Amino acid sequence: MSGNDWHYLELLDIGRRIQSREISSVEATQAQFDRIGKLDGQLKSYATTMAEQALADARLADAEIGKGSIRGPLHGVPIAVKDLCWTKGVPTAAGMTIHKNFKPGEDGTVVRKLREAGSVILGKLQLTEGAYADHHPKITPPVNPWNSAHWSGASSSGSGVATAAGLCYGSLGSDTGGSIRFPSAANGCTGLKPSWGRVSRYGVFELAATLDHIGPMTRSAADAGAMLGVIAGIDPKDPTASPREVPNYLAGMERGIRGVRIGVDPRWNTVNVDAPTRQVMDAVLKVIGELGGDIREVAFPDPEQIITDWVPLCAVETAVAHEGTYPSRKEEYGPGLAGLIDTGRALSGMDYQKIILRRNDFRGRVQTLFKDIDLLVIPTTGVASPTVAQMATLGENPDLISALLRFTCPFDTAGSPTITLPAGFTAQKTPIAFQFVARHFEEDLLVRAGWAYQQATDWHRQHPAL
Repeated sequence: MSGNDWHYLELLDIGRRIQSREISSVEATQAQFDRIGKLDGQLKSYATTMAEQALADARLADAEIGKGSIRGPLHGVPIAVKDLCWTKGVPTAAGMTIHKNFKPGEDGTVVRKLREAGSVILGKLQLTEGAYADHHPKITPPVNPWNSAHWSGASSSGSGVATAAGLCYGSLGSDTGGSIRFPSAANGCTGLKPSWGRVSRYGVFELAATLDHIGPMTRSAADAGAMLGVIAGIDPKDPTASPREVPNYLAGMERGIRGVRIGVDPRWNTVNVDAPTRQVMDAVLKVIGELGGDIREVAFPDPEQIITDWVPLCAVETAVAHEGTYPSRKEEYGPGLAGLIDTGRALSGMDYQKIILRRNDFRGRVQTLFKDIDLLVIPTTGVASPTVAQMATLGENPDLISALLRFTCPFDTAGSPTITLPAGFTAQKTPIAFQFVARHFEEDLLVRAGWAYQQATDWHRQHPAL
């Protein structure tokens, strides 16, 4: 096998090959940089590459593996992280020109944990400005590797593009309103948004503190489980990180979903959802039934008010996060992020409190729903693979905003974990995805359900022709 054949291997597969010394970490890492050099001038997924440090880390991994000291499944594996994760001594800009010269004095917790697991960090992946909706006007957005006319997702656009294009074996993204799930769906990746508090947020640029989630974007559910197992857990530097024990997300994965109670809301899954997405959902339910899932009709709590509330809630928290530089350096902000902050600064305390009360009510209703089911199955977005031209009209198109957010932001608001899985293609041969949603801290069931679905289908093994 040559380096030209390695780039689309799954993370656990390349890890096994490195750890068995069939391939060296240095060879795998150099092959990734060769591919980045060949393709990323067009795809724009990386904000910064870290070749010198990555190759040094790969040499160390090879030396440790050669002595029989294997740290775990990520040891020696080349990955990349979203450029809002602090990386010691490396520019970490969060998609903002205002931070272009910021070099953290320490790693963020997720980066530190990845290093301790022996992974090789290739570089930092591009994102929208401050992890909100739009890329800064001075930054070229990453390009969808399946079709450049189609959206690459936001905000973890670079993570989705790089993972799909074979420019890393897995990546970190963040999700505040859908930003792991949008680019996973758009680029044909598997994205796992953990429960809020499952993963430390220390050393990650903040968009909205109580909505932000950090999670893996990979080529399979098993890969996502392996990465989550490394980055999850208690952190003295982030008191909101849960002290719950981190399970082995790969243990028991083969049990499948026979007898698992899986809820479907037929109305929510179809009203204002486009035909390609509805067709994919029909096919997904057929596979779930064939796998023995106990499909049950449910009525999901009406999310419309929560979807409406998401923008002002996010806006207030973003205004707090940017208080040190906004409005004092407003001229350096792009219009999208600046507009969000202005919305937050203008919101009254009474209106904010009403949003908090509605949020608490909604979270309780979602938790109650899971008394009768183990998983919920839903689309990732209500519109399959929007084009770049469509997305340019987003600010004037409330129907498109609603179609994008209706299946994502409710679970940031509730803090519920979800996994996004590739499930088909549009007529333009661009990916379509769906989600499983679980109870809080039941990511192990998400990995198990995702693995079962991916054993029965091969959508996740389809790759763009580059």
